[in-house]
Amino acid sequence: MVNGMPWLTMLWAVPMVGAAVVILLPAAARHLAKYLALVLSLVVLAITVLLAVTFDPAGAQYQFVEDHAWIPSFGTGYILGLDGIALALVVLTAVLVPLLIVAGWNDAGDHGRSAHAYLALILAVEGMVLISLTALDVLLFYVFFEAMLIPMYFLIGGFGGAHRSAAAVKFLLYNLFGGLIMLAAVIGLYVVTAKSDAFPTGTFDFRAIVAAVANGSLNVDPAVLNALFLGFMFAFAVKAPLWPFHRWLPDAAVESTPATAVLMMAVVDKVGTFGMLRYCLQLFPDASTTFRPFVITLAVIGIVYGAIVAIGQTDVMRLISYTSISHFGFIILGIFVMTTQGQTGSTLYMVNHGISTAALFLIAGFLVSRRGSRAIAAFGGVQKVAPVLAGTFLVAGLATLSLPGLAPFISEFLVLLGTFTTYPALAVLASSALVLSAIYILWMYQRMMTGPVAVDNETLRDLVPRELLVVAPLIALLLVLGIYPKPVLDVVDPAVGHTLTTIGQQDPAPRVAEGRPDQ
Repeated sequence: MVNGMPWLTMLWAVPMVGAAVVILLPAAARHLAKYLALVLSLVVLAITVLLAVTFDPAGAQYQFVEDHAWIPSFGTGYILGLDGIALALVVLTAVLVPLLIVAGWNDAGDHGRSAHAYLALILAVEGMVLISLTALDVLLFYVFFEAMLIPMYFLIGGFGGAHRSAAAVKFLLYNLFGGLIMLAAVIGLYVVTAKSDAFPTGTFDFRAIVAAVANGSLNVDPAVLNALFLGFMFAFAVKAPLWPFHRWLPDAAVESTPATAVLMMAVVDKVGTFGMLRYCLQLFPDASTTFRPFVITLAVIGIVYGAIVAIGQTDVMRLISYTSISHFGFIILGIFVMTTQGQTGSTLYMVNHGISTAALFLIAGFLVSRRGSRAIAAFGGVQKVAPVLAGTFLVAGLATLSLPGLAPFISEFLVLLGTFTTYPALAVLASSALVLSAIYILWMYQRMMTGPVAVDNETLRDLVPRELLVVAPLIALLLVLGIYPKPVLDVVDPAVGHTLTTIGQQDPAPRVAEGRPDQ
């Protein structure tokens, strides 16, 4: 707490309580529901700014800690805390949600209570993501890690394209199956702590378990820890998603509204990669090292696979969805190379991917809503009739291919640098995505935005003020973080250092070529 205020509780409670208030408003109060949801998301942003300003990167690993008994007989508590990695993702979430509410202002329509439900579901997802990012109790994290699937299911299935119901079911089944495997691992972790001499009874306290693992007092068969690691990792790999567990993502993203798709890819899916970095590595450091080559191999396959498949897409929204699979491969690669550069770059990549994907997907969504088609072939010459839309689309696309000077470049560079020091051959293979991404982004832009104006595109409107209000901050962040990422790195670096120290990893020593005898 700071000054006696439970800021982390307020952080997630404001959107959760707000969701209940919004859904209970009278059906006729549609405009009130929209403005109330926007104000509540801005309150969350204000709390986040306070936390970010107050956070001390050189201070304790976890700050603003709240620790209360929840179910003592089960060894679980209501424990919240914030480290630099979680703070970066909390800020990303708090910044994006107000923009997504404005972007999806008319997505739910004005019939019945659909707008109320749409906005309440977005706020509920935000609250559940925020408590997942700040939870320091394994069971508390798991409860909300799974619970966020329900509002996301209704957002996908209730609003969007013609096949949204099937996409929502696919999303739910994949993630529920991963969650069930993780539940078995969570229970197994409790049993392990109950049998350990390190604890009088079983516990879900993340900090206590990590401390016991680090000092060697847990005394558990390595085979058991390997199995528990796989249970956690499987759930996070589905959520992220990591190839080959990605099959639900393109359908869910394409059939959702653009705002819902961005909420899913830029915010919710980051809980999966965050879980790998916090729970897989710190609870099971030896198992993480054992399976590191396997996970890294899957990550590199995902990087190349996502980029190649994106090139062949004829649907602009599906193309962008596959680029995210490639980007998640980079994030997971950076986590599991277990170097300072890799994990710092990975955390920064989570933030930058959220911003660049939000910009590209939302601008594409604005364009699709005007034309009524997602087919790339339906467009052409858009820059002549909507130059601002085309220009912002180009900046967002160049950020997606990690052009130097834009935010994703430095994060991708750090991931590749950290990988070269440990797995040079895989780093070279992952680098091929730089060329592939240039192909799919520039070819898409050429077909959609340049050349003569295609039939039925003559009357396409440029971005309107509401849309500019969404796009301008995202473009500004891509430019600012591309030139000056220091504020994020200053917060993330100490947290990454704590993680590497906890799991007993050190950066490889620099290799210096031996001189010739005559030198």
